[in-house]
Amino acid sequence: MKERNEIIITGLVILLLLLWLGFPFHQSPRFAGTLAGGILAIAGSALMLVPLVYSIIKRIRPLKNLVTSRVQMRTLLSWHIYAGVVGPILVLLHTGHKFQSHLGIALTAMTIIVVLSGFTGRYLLSKIAQTIGEKKKTLTQLELAYRQTATELSAQPQQVAILQPFSGLFGRLFGGILLRPNKTSPISSSASIRALELSDSIADLEYAIRTHEAFKSAFSVWLKLHIALSFALYALLALHVWAALSFGLRWFG
Repeated sequence: MKERNEIIITGLVILLLLLWLGFPFHQSPRFAGTLAGGILAIAGSALMLVPLVYSIIKRIRPLKNLVTSRVQMRTLLSWHIYAGVVGPILVLLHTGHKFQSHLGIALTAMTIIVVLSGFTGRYLLSKIAQTIGEKKKTLTQLELAYRQTATELSAQPQQVAILQPFSGLFGRLFGGILLRPNKTSPISSSASIRALELSDSIADLEYAIRTHEAFKSAFSVWLKLHIALSFALYALLALHVWAALSFGLRWFG
C-alpha cells in the first residue's frame, strides 16, 4: 500500500512538471477566465488549503485530539500529500499556460517549488529514517557476533597478541589478508580473521549511521524552510484571489 502510494505521488509530481514544461507548446490566454478555468481554479485552491488545515490540526492539541478520535493522523497525512499535489495540478491547468503577470509567474513558480520541496523532503526523510533503522539492527547483530568472537579469543592470548598490530585503519584493511592461513603463516586462526572483519564492518556501519543522522538533522532545517515557503505560497494565492475579485469575475462571462 505504501509503495503504491509512493508510485502514484511520484507520477503526479512528474505530471505537474510536464504540464508546466508544456507552456512553450500550448498557450490559451482566455482559458483562465472561462467557466472551466474558474472551476479548476476554485477546486485547485480549495485542495491547496488542505495541507494548511493539516498543519493546524497537527499543532493544536485539543483540535488534534478531537479530529483523530474520528480520523487517524496517517489518513490526514495522505490527504495532505495528495491534495498538496493534485491542487497545484488543477491550478496549473487553470492558467492555460498564460504566464504574463508577475504575480501569476511568482505564484506558479512558488507552487512548483513547494510541491518539489515537500515531495523530496517527505520521501527522502522517510528513506533515510528507514535506512538508519536497518543499519542499527545490522550493527546490533555485528556487535553481538563480535562479543562472541572476543570471548572465543580471550581463551587464546597468543591470537590476541597477533591482532594488536592490526588495530588501526590500515591494519583492518590489510589484516584480513595477512592473517589468512597459508603455508608460510599457519598460526592464524579463523577467530582472528573474523574479529578483524567484524571490527571493520562495525566501523563502516557506525560511520554510515552518523552520516545518515547528519542528513536527517539537516532535513529538520528543510522542514522549516518548506513551511516558510508554504506560507509564502498562501500569501501569493491570497493576492491572486484578491486581484481576480478586484478586476471582476469573468469566469462566467
